[in-house]
Amino acid sequence: MPQRPDRPPAQAPRALRGLLPFVRPYRGRVALALLFLALAAGSTLLLPVALKSLIDQGLVAADPGERVMALREHFAALFGVGAALGLFSAARFYMVTWLGERITADVRDAVYAHVVRQSPEFFETTQTGEVLSRLTTDTTLVQTVVGSSLSLGLRNTVMGVGALGMLVATNPYVMGQVLGILVLVVLPSLYFGRRVRRLSRASQDRVADSSAIAAEVLSEIPVVQGYVQEAREATRFHRATEAAFETARRRTRVRSLLVAFVITATFGALLWGLYQGTQAVLRGDITAGHLGQTVFFVMILVGSVAVLSEVWGDLLRAAGATERLMELLAARSPVADPPAPRALPPVRGGSAVRFEGVTFHYPSRPAQAALQDFTLELAPGETVALVGPSGAGKSTVLQLLMRFYDAQQGRVCVDGVPVREAALAELRGRAGLVPQDSTVFSASARENIRYGRPDAGDAEVEAAARAAYAHDFIAALPEGYDTFLGERGVRLSGGQRQRISIARAMLKNPPLLLLDEATSALDAESERMVQAALESAMRGRTTLVIAHRLATVLRADRIVVMDQGRIVDIGRHDELVARGGLYARLAAMQFDTAAGTDTAR
Repeated sequence: MPQRPDRPPAQAPRALRGLLPFVRPYRGRVALALLFLALAAGSTLLLPVALKSLIDQGLVAADPGERVMALREHFAALFGVGAALGLFSAARFYMVTWLGERITADVRDAVYAHVVRQSPEFFETTQTGEVLSRLTTDTTLVQTVVGSSLSLGLRNTVMGVGALGMLVATNPYVMGQVLGILVLVVLPSLYFGRRVRRLSRASQDRVADSSAIAAEVLSEIPVVQGYVQEAREATRFHRATEAAFETARRRTRVRSLLVAFVITATFGALLWGLYQGTQAVLRGDITAGHLGQTVFFVMILVGSVAVLSEVWGDLLRAAGATERLMELLAARSPVADPPAPRALPPVRGGSAVRFEGVTFHYPSRPAQAALQDFTLELAPGETVALVGPSGAGKSTVLQLLMRFYDAQQGRVCVDGVPVREAALAELRGRAGLVPQDSTVFSASARENIRYGRPDAGDAEVEAAARAAYAHDFIAALPEGYDTFLGERGVRLSGGQRQRISIARAMLKNPPLLLLDEATSALDAESERMVQAALESAMRGRTTLVIAHRLATVLRADRIVVMDQGRIVDIGRHDELVARGGLYARLAAMQFDTAAGTDTAR
């Protein structure tokens, strides 16, 4: 995958606003989390006050008896504050963690549901591995922030501001000097923060690059191993991971400098204030308890600043992740339901299909027309075959009919309704597709066939499998129809996967059947069985067949010969052979080769 240029990052708080729609449904829980957070922070801020009372009133009392009683009371008060802190912290932790898990799950669901509705054009420019990286790595970063870092940041902000306020109220002159010093800390922090945010976005892009390589290679392991390219692919992945590591290293270095600078500068400023406090005790201006309270507030403030400096780095990373996720959610498919869809009329037999002067260019190949002025009509119940050399535009016809893309010129109609004006679900529900590359999901044989009609019963599934000549090999599997077929059907042969795909389409029982080289993966015996099943399935419905092997289209009502996106001839097999055009040359090559093979046998 080519490396993308580093885009200018959005401001961290602004980028995180993209999560607000996912937070709003849980406003009540957010309010509870904030309440527990404030109570936990308040309990922490009460500890220095209780400590001051303990020192000034419990330890300084003259009478030993009064001192013992005072100590008991003050230690009891300290325990009460500690118990409250523990209770409120636990409640805050539960509520915030729940929100983090819930919101992350909602974001992941929303992104995935949005991506699966994108047209194939989206996947021409976006690799599957990059999408997977965003669904895993980026959502994990969001979960870290929403479920942990943001809560810690808010809690330490409240405690830091509270401690600072108490220090200013109790030591106004000294803390005035300290605040002046702290203002100087902010300016370098802003510079470091911008660099961290930019490097965070770049780091996540590099991780997505390596994920894209892995997803591509792992899905094609037989090809990689067949060409002995394991070492090359491992090296390519290593380069991508090294690029991700180098970017992450630079981000970590800058972030470390930011943390070190903030903590050191803040601690130095507060030590100056503490030194001034000790001098005030020696002069008799304040009590020892007052100094102890000041020390405790200083520790709270320093600790809060240290945590906030780390949380800010997490927020910057989450901002980059959120920005990338929002980019996915903002992507709009050029193929979508019209504002007021037209209903397709009911059909008893097959559907009527019409292409009217269609011209189409794939978005990735704008200079080359896949179809040019393509006009074709299919009557209900007719079987039409598309033949021609590779790249002639045959599969494009099916993709436009299913409205995976929209034609730039002309229109495509199903049962008299332009496909642009029909609801996508209704249009695609009217067609059954058997693609050239048969798809088998990581599920049982039964669930794979039932994918064509999820509400079908077991008897209907078995009937479809019998019709597609798949029942015998399915029944011979270790657990029959409940056998898990493995990822992408690795436990089946190519012909078996194709028969599963055919059974899926037959179970759907659509009025329009689309066969994209449906018997390409079958041996001669299986092809004869499946061809008979397909001929039975074609009866009473409109069928559009794409075939490179001309033996599969001999019985078609019409054969449409295509070349370079145009129709060059139409007729039946005998007519086309007699005319001596492109079809005759294709037939001569295939049937002469087949005859030679039979003779050799």
